[in-house]
Amino acid sequence: MDAAAQLRRILHLLPLLADDREHPIDEVASAVGLDRRTLLGDLRSLADRFDDPGGFVEGVSIFLDDERVSMQSSHFLRPMRLTRAELAAVELGLAMLAAERPPEEQRAITGARTRLAAALAGTPPDPADAVTRAADTGYPHHDDAGRRGRIRRAIRDRRKVRLSYQKATAGEPEWRTIAPYFLVPARGMWYLVAHADEADGLRFFRLDRVLDAVALDQRFRPPADVAVGELMKDGRMFRAEETEPLVIRYSARIARWIAEREGQPLAADGSLTLTHPLADADWAVRHVLQYGPDAEVLSPASVRAAVRARLTAMVDAR
Repeated sequence: MDAAAQLRRILHLLPLLADDREHPIDEVASAVGLDRRTLLGDLRSLADRFDDPGGFVEGVSIFLDDERVSMQSSHFLRPMRLTRAELAAVELGLAMLAAERPPEEQRAITGARTRLAAALAGTPPDPADAVTRAADTGYPHHDDAGRRGRIRRAIRDRRKVRLSYQKATAGEPEWRTIAPYFLVPARGMWYLVAHADEADGLRFFRLDRVLDAVALDQRFRPPADVAVGELMKDGRMFRAEETEPLVIRYSARIARWIAEREGQPLAADGSLTLTHPLADADWAVRHVLQYGPDAEVLSPASVRAAVRARLTAMVDAR
C-alpha cells in the first residue's frame, strides 16, 4: 500500500467525519469517491490498533463497524501555540511525505522539518504532566499494550470480558464481567466504555487500572443508542445520567487561557468559574491538582475531600 496516498486520503476524511455523528459507510465512500474496501481499510488503520506504533500521536478517536463510523478530533482546539505532541504530529506527516515526494519538493519539506525540530527542542514538557503523575498515587499505573490488544479483539468480536479491576479507593482488585463497547482516549488516559453485568449499567474503566482481561465465549450485541458523542465532552468522559456538577474556580493567574479555550467571560477580578460534567472523581482530582493553588473546587464536597486526601497522601509519601 502507498503510505503517502493513504495519508492523503485519511487527511481528507478527517474533516468530513470529525463531527461526533455517525455516518453510514456507503455514504462516506460515495462522498469521497472510494470503493468500500479501500475506505474500510483506511479507517481500520486508525481504529484497529493493537499497540501504538512509534511516533503515533493521539488526537483522533474513531469508532467503526461494518456499516457506520463516527469520529472525534478536538486536538487542535487550543487558541495558543502548538504543544509538543502537535508539533510531533506535523513532523511525522512531513517525514512520510518526504519518503514519497519528488526531488524538487524535498528542499521545502527538509526546511520545514528543520524548523519543526528546532521548535520541538525549544518546547518544554507540559509542567502539568509531572504534577499529574505525582498526584496519581495509591493504585497500579501500567497500561499494558498486550492487555489492551485483547480488549480490542473482544470489542471487535463482540465477546464479553472478565476484568480484574483496581479501583482507586479499594484495597484489593475486583473481578467484573463486562460487555466492552469502545476504547476511548480522553485527557491522556485510555477508558473502556462497557456494560457491567454486576451493576447492570454503563460504566467507564480506566485502562491503567485493569490488571487482567480474559475474553469469554459469551457474545453480546451493543445497543444502538450508545453514541460516543454523548459520552464525551471536550475530551472528557462523563455519564449523561449523572446530574451532580463539578464547579471549579480558576485564579486570575491562569483564568485567561482557560476562558479563551472554553469561550467563557472572566469575572471582574480576572478569575473564572466553570461547571464541568462530573463522571469520574479521580479525573476531577487530577484536573484540579495540575493547576496547583490556582484551581479551587467549589462543589461537590466529595471532590473537595478527595483533593485533600490526595494531597495528604502525597505529603505522607515524601
